[in-house]
Amino acid sequence: MPVSDYELVQSWRQVLGLCNLQAGQSVTLLTSSATNEQTLRCAILAVQEKGAFANRLDLQPSNGGTSLSRDPLAYVGKTPLTGNRAAVEMLKASDLVLDLMTLLFSAEQHEILEAGGRILLVVEPPEILVRMTPTEEDRTKVLTASARLRAAKTMTVTSSAGTDATFALGQYPILEEYGFVDKPGRWDHWPSGFLATWANEGTAQGKIILAPGDILLPQKSYITSPITCHLENGYVKAIEGGFEAEHLRDYMESFNDPEVFAISHIGWGLQNRAHWAVMGFYDGEASIGMDPRACAGNFLWSTGPNNEAGGERDTACHIDIPMRNCTVKIDDETVVQDGKLTGDYA
Repeated sequence: MPVSDYELVQSWRQVLGLCNLQAGQSVTLLTSSATNEQTLRCAILAVQEKGAFANRLDLQPSNGGTSLSRDPLAYVGKTPLTGNRAAVEMLKASDLVLDLMTLLFSAEQHEILEAGGRILLVVEPPEILVRMTPTEEDRTKVLTASARLRAAKTMTVTSSAGTDATFALGQYPILEEYGFVDKPGRWDHWPSGFLATWANEGTAQGKIILAPGDILLPQKSYITSPITCHLENGYVKAIEGGFEAEHLRDYMESFNDPEVFAISHIGWGLQNRAHWAVMGFYDGEASIGMDPRACAGNFLWSTGPNNEAGGERDTACHIDIPMRNCTVKIDDETVVQDGKLTGDYA
């Protein structure tokens, strides 16, 4: 069911307050042809209500003839900002950038953040934004788990389906997604509520068995039969199973880049207001699937780029794979047991 402008403006008010937006500051709303008009309209009203300047930068789409999907995360790295210095400089001069287009994994996003800019990605449908409007409690929950992950040296993931994989930790930073940007140089995503890091280069080992009901993104599909991914020295070395395994393998191979098979970020969901079943109610182009990415107790792992963590892989293919019913341990502590958050993380 759609939400009213009143409800969405209320959510924007809360988010902009958490972002510490002040009167007189400059906000650039980065948009494209796919930007949700209600999200944009309500964002401008909320920014103006704060006494800040609302500027819209609308850019033309890119990658349309290259990507195999209309999902903005189906082909990453190159964006309408690539080589567009005037646009980049405008964003660097802004106190806050509301990304209603999707810059994720782009060099220009890193440049803006390194200059002290703040970027909040907001591309999910309005009703999802309202349901998962971020709170101070979301930040506390994510940062509490982050402190433990930051100190960990290993992550181990198992499941009754046969998953048994290990990852060495410590080489890369922590990705803390709680839904708002409250300090210079910070990127976040509304809606969210999960924690991730990147395995040390070459250390991911074992096997991950995707069970029926696990999800592939950007395909936005619930798999119906097991897929076995063999991990060796930081890469997916083999993908075995039926048609869905073949489909996944064919898609990744279409990029003609061996780096698409590298292990990217790994972590788990913490958001109790996210729901596994929601993706099935949406057209494939309406949502990018933040519900399963953030769903409390999932194990979320991915393949492809690590440049957002300071690594050198900028491959265009990025697969996110949220899984249910896994047990996740960091060092000897269990943070997720059979798909449920444990202890202080629940």
